[in-house]
Parts: sequence; structure tokens; C-alpha cells
Amino acid sequence: MLTTSTFLPTSASVDLTALVHNLTQFRKTLVPGCDIMAVVKANAYGHGAVETAKALIRQGVSRVAVVSIEEGIALRQAGINAPIVILGPVFPEQFPDLFAHQLTPVVSDAGTLPKLAQAASSFQNPYPIHLKVETGMGRLGLTQDELANLFGSQGFPRTLHLEGLMTHLADADGPAPDTTQEQVARFRKAIGIVTASGFRVPLIHAANSGGAVRFQEAQFSLVRPGIMLYGYHTLPKSVPVPELKPVLSLRTSIAQLRTVPPGHKVSYNGTFTAKQPTTIAVLPVGYADGVSRRLSNRGCVLIHGQRAPITGLVCMDMIMVDVTKIVGATIGDEAVLIGSQGADRITADDIAEWTGTIAYEVLCTIGPRIPRQYHSS
Repeated sequence: MLTTSTFLPTSASVDLTALVHNLTQFRKTLVPGCDIMAVVKANAYGHGAVETAKALIRQGVSRVAVVSIEEGIALRQAGINAPIVILGPVFPEQFPDLFAHQLTPVVSDAGTLPKLAQAASSFQNPYPIHLKVETGMGRLGLTQDELANLFGSQGFPRTLHLEGLMTHLADADGPAPDTTQEQVARFRKAIGIVTASGFRVPLIHAANSGGAVRFQEAQFSLVRPGIMLYGYHTLPKSVPVPELKPVLSLRTSIAQLRTVPPGHKVSYNGTFTAKQPTTIAVLPVGYADGVSRRLSNRGCVLIHGQRAPITGLVCMDMIMVDVTKIVGATIGDEAVLIGSQGADRITADDIAEWTGTIAYEVLCTIGPRIPRQYHSS
């Protein structure tokens, strides 16, 4: 157990005030009556699912979503009593844990439904589920024909309560709106199939962060924001977005300094060779912590408010940076991988650009051995 006096050479700082700010800004984009189901899967995109979920629930978020039974159980064991929706596939072997922890499954496979209905037959009241419809993502979901059969000749199981109907947008952040508009049209047909059978579905949802902001027609009664809660988005520049603040910063400390002569190589395989006397700072963080090897000889960190280039290959537990031009750099000095220092800032978007990915991956890969510290600014 870490105490308040424990020195942490490497840590991630999570600003809950920024989280609340982003939630508030996102809510301003919603139509009246549209509620939020906050997505806290993948350890809340690297921010820490338990503390993030608790902070959002304190702000009136009515339910949260994760991807697996295991993630849902972890939230329950942390004392979170709000509805938890499992977005990913659920297998029959997991039904006992699903029921024991009162988790709400998303059923996306027609073959799963009768098995779940049979397993839920011992309950006094129908067990709540959400149905997922495939409208163009090409991933999970019932087809239109399967949905029509379920609410037609087959009949929806009486031991289950259809709490929600959902789909997932495949191209909400793409350059053109056509794909999303087509998906919304298909989803409306699916809603029509269900409601024509006499079902009233309380929760209808399709939109993620970008979908909700860009396509008001995709908001329905519920939306599923994820990345925007954490301060980022991937929408085209032509689309107005809420004012967002990055929630997470990642910092470490200089562990050692050495000056290497011209011709000296640094790190594995000698991909960096000093061309002049070069001062190298060793930082105790590496790809096991989520610092991508694609940052080798490409990325940088902030030390004394200046950019220090990463030199050589990123190691499992360490990286080396060039501090030759940073006067006064010494052991113990703070090095910022994500966040602000002085007048400069490095964001997850910056790292994503350097490594050819998206901010989602940068944040999600921050490893569990990095302690998260939570604060309100």
C-alpha cells in the first residue's frame, strides 16, 4: 500500500476536475432527454476505471459500460452499484458471474439468446439485457433478418427484459457523413421492427463520442461517450467539438546522466550514434509501461520545459533522451511524457502522430505498473 509520502519516480496523474469539465461540455451537445452511459472499458482508457467511474457517477452519470465480465466484476467489487453494461460478447460459462454481480449483458449473437433465457428462468423477474444490431460495422450484432425472426415467429423470451437496443457506428469520425447516415437509417428500421411487435425499449443507443457530437440524429435516448470524457477526439477539423481538457499526464524522473563521446552508440542494436559529445539522461519507463517502441529515435519528453529527443531504441523498462542542450538537467528532475511543463505541452495526440496511431491506443497502453494519482485542480 502506497502512502502519501511514497516517492513515485514514474506516475500518471489523473485530473478529475478536467474529467468533470469534459463531461459538462459534452452534455451541452445533447438533445433534451438524452442520457449518458459512460464508457470506462480498458481501465477507463488507461485512466483507472474505478476512480473514473466513481467520479462520473458523482456527477449524475446513471450507468457505465465496460467490455467484459471481468471488468464489470472489478467495478462491483470496488463498491460501484450503478448499472453496468457489458458491451463485449458474453459466453454461457460466464452466466453465473453475470447474474451474481447483476451485470447487464449486450446480446449480439442470436444463438446466445435462448441459452441466456434458459439460464435466467429461475429468476422471479425477467433479467435485463440489451440487444445489439449489426448496421454496418461488420463486427458484433444481430442481422435485420435475425431481429425480424426474433420479434416475429420465434418470439422474444419471457424470462428476459429488453432494456436496451443498440448498434455501433463504424465511421462517425470519417471524412464524409454518408456511412453514418446509412447506419442510422438501418438502425431506425431495426427499432421499427421491435416497436411494431409491441415492445417499449427504454434505452436506445448508437452514438459514441464523435457520433453524438456530429450526428444529433444518432443520439436517441442514450449515448456512449468514451474518448471525449478523457479530453480527446478524432473528428475531422471541419466538425465543431466541445472544449476538451486532457485528463491524464504521465511523468517520470531522471535516474542517471552520462556524457558519451562522438561515435558512441546508445541502447540496443546501436540505432543511435553520437555525432558530438552528448549528455544522455536515463528515464525509468519503457515499453512495458506503454511507451511505444515506435517512439525510438522519434519522440521526445519535456525536461525543464524543453524537448529532449528519445535516443536509441525504447527498452522494456527504460528510455534514453538527449539533454545536451538542457542546461542544469540533473538526477531526479521531472521528465514529462504526456502533459505540460513550462510553456510547452505533449499530448496523447502528439504521441499518436509520432507513432502512426490514435490517442485511444496511446492512453490504453499505459501499463498497470504505473501508479495513478487522482486529484482535483
